[in-house]
This record gives sequence, C-alpha cells and structure tokens, in this order.
Amino acid sequence: MIALGIETSCDETAVGLVEKARKILGHSMVSSVAFHRRYGGVVPEIACRHHAELVTYCLEDALRQAGVPPSEVGLVAVTYGPGLPGALLVGLAAAKSLSFAWKVPLLGVNHLHAHLYAALMTHEPASWPKRSIGLVISGGHTALVKLKGISGHQILGQTRDDAVGEAFDKVAKLLGLGYPGGPEIEKMAPQGDPRRMKFSIPKIKSGTPWDFSFSGVKTAVLRRVEEARRTGEFGPVFAADMAASFQDFVVEEILSKSISACRTTRSRALLAGGGVAANLFLRGRLQEACRAEKIKLYLPAPLLTTDNAAMVAGLGCTLYAREGARSQLSLAAEPNLGMR
Repeated sequence: MIALGIETSCDETAVGLVEKARKILGHSMVSSVAFHRRYGGVVPEIACRHHAELVTYCLEDALRQAGVPPSEVGLVAVTYGPGLPGALLVGLAAAKSLSFAWKVPLLGVNHLHAHLYAALMTHEPASWPKRSIGLVISGGHTALVKLKGISGHQILGQTRDDAVGEAFDKVAKLLGLGYPGGPEIEKMAPQGDPRRMKFSIPKIKSGTPWDFSFSGVKTAVLRRVEEARRTGEFGPVFAADMAASFQDFVVEEILSKSISACRTTRSRALLAGGGVAANLFLRGRLQEACRAEKIKLYLPAPLLTTDNAAMVAGLGCTLYAREGARSQLSLAAEPNLGMR
C-alpha cells in the first residue's frame, strides 16, 4: 500500500509518499526558517501563512517525484499533534480534503511517535525491537520512553523545563550565533575546548532518574557570558569554548540517562529520533556507548531527523496495516499532545 503523509507541526511544510511503510517514493519539504531567523525563533503566524501557501506545491511535487497518480494512494496520514495550533490545522485541512476527495482512509499520527518510527525506516526489520527504549530529542521535546510495540509507550523521563533543542537555540543566541542554534553550536564546537567551562549536573528533587533539566545549564551560560562581556573576555575563542563545553555537557546528559534507562529496563535496543538526532557529535557518542554496552542503536537518516512527512506516512501505513487504525473527518488538532 502507498500512504501519503502530511507534516505541518512547526516551520516545515512536508508531503511524502511511502510504499509498504518503508520505501520513500517521493518527498517534498520546504522550510520557512529563513523568515524566522530575524526573530530568533519560530513566529507562529509566519509559519501558518507559509504552510497555507506551500502545502499544495509540496503535494504536487511529491506526487511528481513518486510518479504515481492519486488513485494509487490508499491512505492519507497527517500529524495532528503536538505542534503549533494554526500550523496543525493547515495540515489537517489538507489531509481531510484529500481523504474525502480520493475516498481513502484518514489517519492522525502522533508527531513524537513518528520521530521514533523514523529511526526504524532505514533499518531491517521495520518493526519495533523487543525490550527497547525510545529517545525523543527535538526543539520542543525531550523524553525517554519504554517501547511496548508499535503503539504502546511508558514514559520513563522527560524534560522538566527546556527541551534540548530549545536549550541549544537559547545558548546560541547568548553567544551571538544564528538560528536555529543546534547546527550553529555544532559547527563552532570543534574549534573550542570542551574542558574550559564546567557545569553542574542538575539535581531534580522530584520525578524519575531519567528526567531532564536544561534550564540550570542555560542560566550558567548566561551568567558566564555576562561576566565575559563585562571583563572583555568575550570573543571568538570564548564563544567556541563555550559552544564546545555546552554541547559536551548536554550530550553526556542525554547519553548517560539513555544508557541508564536501557540497563535498568534490560533493554537491548535504543531508538533515537528528532531534530537533535542529526547532531554528528551526539550520534558518534551514542554509537560508541551502545557498542560498548552491546545495545542495538537505531538512528534515522539525516533527512528523517527533520519534521518530515515520510515518517508520518510510514508510521501511518504501519498502524493502518497492523491495527486497522483510522480517524474520522472530525479529527481535531491536539497542540499539547504528548507521548501516549
């Protein structure tokens, strides 16, 4: 079966066609990030306007790439949450229209579940490994979950404040770097000394051992930058050292808690997904640690770390084929949808 996926949860407009839950036939994605850079973050009104303008273009482009007519599409899958309310509504309106016009089932997909499924799309087999841990790391979410099949999850820990991608953006802004901050810090970090700045491991008074907190390290960076500006220490060398030190600290936090979750639950597989999973330093450290622990690591291809539509189509196809899942045309956007 060929599934068409639509993704409009944030600033990327994407449409993809996937066959048998894995094979990407066509994928078109346009980001409005260039329009958000001057503001240092995503402006919902700008994102929504671009989704409305671009979703038809992406649909036509994806169909052209795939070389298949609409009559061969058997399912329309769409992200219904979490995300920006207005942005989600644009995708839902497009998906409902296509489902009604083409007379094919509609299925709402959880954006966070799709990020984890993306980690499986380039691996064999394309099924949830038994006794596995999922790591969602993106601009809006950071969570560790115990996976229970294709649609079952038990939350082990999540961020108590900033998501990891959000922390990268804020620290990059403090250092005078561009937006989005993750790629900018990753690019600058190799030029710096990761041992120069020391950060304390956050103490979380309540919650689980696998909860995250990045507000403390962000505040520590702020105070150190303010001091450096007062003393004249701030400059390219300082910024590079801070970028390296911050990235090293965050990666070690993610790494230690992910491995700890695998050990405690006796899980032999780790799936990582989300925009931060594109960070090459993080990918390398995860590969080293999982190799040492004899844990099977599933990482998505770079294209599939973004807010893409292929993962939406792939997961939708799997849920429909295995569980007969489908949604009504009354499907509503759930901006605050979490891991369920």
